[in-house]
Amino acid sequence: MAQSKDLTVFITRRDATCDECGEDLGRHAWITLTEQRNALCLSCADLDHLVFLPAGSAALTRRSRKYSTLVAVVVEWSRHRKRYERQGLLVEQEAVEQAEAECLADEEVRARRRERAAVHRAELDDQYLQRFAARLRQLYPGCPPGHETLIAEHACRKYSGRVGRSAAAKDLDAQAIHLAVVAHIRHRETAYDELLAQGYDRHLARREVRGDVDRVLDQWEAKE
Repeated sequence: MAQSKDLTVFITRRDATCDECGEDLGRHAWITLTEQRNALCLSCADLDHLVFLPAGSAALTRRSRKYSTLVAVVVEWSRHRKRYERQGLLVEQEAVEQAEAECLADEEVRARRRERAAVHRAELDDQYLQRFAARLRQLYPGCPPGHETLIAEHACRKYSGRVGRSAAAKDLDAQAIHLAVVAHIRHRETAYDELLAQGYDRHLARREVRGDVDRVLDQWEAKE
């Protein structure tokens, strides 16, 4: 049996009206869109029984999603990033309560995991990371300040299997660094993650954002 896709709930930036009940919802209304792009309030969409779980706790979110029969992803348009960004989930109250109970039961274990994660920089070869970042800055002089370090840290983590750990990357090969830059842009500068969340196949999602990726690459490759 195929897994059902999450529904999407939008927080509006403009005044909204429900196209089914006619209710004036005002700004910052929570709505869903029909296939015909008609707006529905949560009541008309039969989602008003769900409770909002803000983003923040990965464990609580993951477990609440697991136990909720119906899940809706809440998104809001970001003027800065020019894309929709997740604000949290709408899930069933019982699912949240069960998830909270499990999180309380294993909080100590997860705390130890967080402590291990806090020392992740010990897994990085600082000298290699600095050379990788410097080479990236040389190839992409228009890259925003600091982004070369973020990309290097993500790509070069030991034992990760990421592109920065390949033999070509260790030789500071331009193509290997290019792949790391493209991956960063795709996730951080486009709507790629949102498309995946909406059920897009990753190959189709990549085609959808290719133009945005190329535009950012052109900017980053430009001499300052």
